Amino acid sequence: MNYILFDDATREALKPMTYTRPVCEIRVGILTIREKWEKYLACKTSTLTDDYLSKKYPMEMSEAMLLINGSVCPTQQITDAILKMQPGQTLIASDVIIAMYKTKEGFLSDEEESSEKIEFCGEFSKINVLSDIFLLNDRELRADFATITKGRKSQKLSATNTVLGDDIFVEEGAKVECAVLNTQTGPIYIGKDAEIMENSCIRGPFALCEHSTIKMSAKIYDATTIGPHCKVGGEVSNVVFFGYANKAHDGFFGNSVIGEWCNIGADSNASNLKNTYADVRLWSISKNTFIQTNTKFCGTIMGDYSKCGINTMFNTGTVVGVSCNIFGSGYQRNFIPSFTWGGNAGTRIYNVEDAIKVSEIVEKRRDIEMSEVDKEILRYLYKVSVKDRRRL
Repeated sequence: MNYILFDDATREALKPMTYTRPVCEIRVGILTIREKWEKYLACKTSTLTDDYLSKKYPMEMSEAMLLINGSVCPTQQITDAILKMQPGQTLIASDVIIAMYKTKEGFLSDEEESSEKIEFCGEFSKINVLSDIFLLNDRELRADFATITKGRKSQKLSATNTVLGDDIFVEEGAKVECAVLNTQTGPIYIGKDAEIMENSCIRGPFALCEHSTIKMSAKIYDATTIGPHCKVGGEVSNVVFFGYANKAHDGFFGNSVIGEWCNIGADSNASNLKNTYADVRLWSISKNTFIQTNTKFCGTIMGDYSKCGINTMFNTGTVVGVSCNIFGSGYQRNFIPSFTWGGNAGTRIYNVEDAIKVSEIVEKRRDIEMSEVDKEILRYLYKVSVKDRRRL
């Protein structure tokens, strides 16, 4: 069977994180949504997404295809229901389409195929808005931990560590010395070749993915995920780092989402609670206005390739687009459009070719050559985000 993860209407609400990826490539818990599905289905998947991303994330056609909503996180119950589907059936939960069994002929034709709707009544997580990424991270961390560690044996920790509880899993090659690890509040997962430096304090649920590093004396609170190839220090609470991002120095970030290839300057801080204790509003790129998150705790959402200088201060509920370079004293604006250079003292447009040159250097430092496809994606985003920069 050919399994295809498709973007639904939530793709628009999840910008800037979906500017550079399909919805299924969002990391929540330990794994991306795609990685979750591929574990449950025990096979590779392809993607149905916007045209400009299709070269990097192509769709594979076949005579029979199961299209699965890429914003839905799998459970065994959902997976079992999908595997029982027959051609022409649609699996739904209220008004949410979870999966569709399509034939190639029906998929390519302009005519709507007749569909038998099957109601799914179980519980599941679905990413609908940006704040869902960190709000659902606790639940998905626990679920992914159970999936990844089932039937496997953890590597032993050094006796220099203090461990509270025993719900911890350490992959091969990980290094942990003189750390305090509290699993009484949730499981702790330490990925392959990851490192937790001495004097760090960590509360679960928590995930440190492969080849990532926790710097000395870091304070990491629960519901935090540090994706692969990251360096994180200072104080962090309920933050999801997608991967290849650095927050290596002191400073606080809470209830936030940090995209790939981002860098947070030393002593930068992100407010996650308003002085009025009111619910936080976040800027919606698709709706061009602020929307309610219905939560009092919300920090910074930062798109891929963005950076901030030392001592940068982010307001409660700030959205930073793709390829921004933010610096300067005082609180930054609540919405910083993609390809913005500067801060409160003034901003200008960050030329896309200059941004690409910097990104090439950054990726080369990790022994990765930036692909021509990624460059073309940035050039496309530079054009479509013009409307957001009109106020600069």
